[in-house]
Amino acid sequence: MEIGARVEGNVRTASVVSMPPQLGALLTELTEIPDIGIALRKVLSEYLELKCGALEERIAAFEAKWGMSFEEFSRQCAEETLAEDAYSYAVEKDFWEWEQAVTLQSHYKSLRLQWM
Repeated sequence: MEIGARVEGNVRTASVVSMPPQLGALLTELTEIPDIGIALRKVLSEYLELKCGALEERIAAFEAKWGMSFEEFSRQCAEETLAEDAYSYAVEKDFWEWEQAVTLQSHYKSLRLQWM
């Protein structure tokens, strides 16, 4: 089975992606949508929603823990005005994990806007 399209600039052009018949059958069975292209779009859309939801929860947990947004946390770390030592392992670990969550969330949201 073959499906697909690619974007060059702002123009979508046709492309071909081969898919094993078993995968196509699984997609149509899982989604209850007979069109494989639409079924795949649905699965990917739901995947992005799940990823964004999990990242929102992770970001909310950091915001609750630190009582501020990542932007404020980052600023306070840079200015060394955070209540805790900005260079301690715990603070740096939170910084990197929080930054990763914010970055991934932004990336997934842009993909969702671009493709869904």
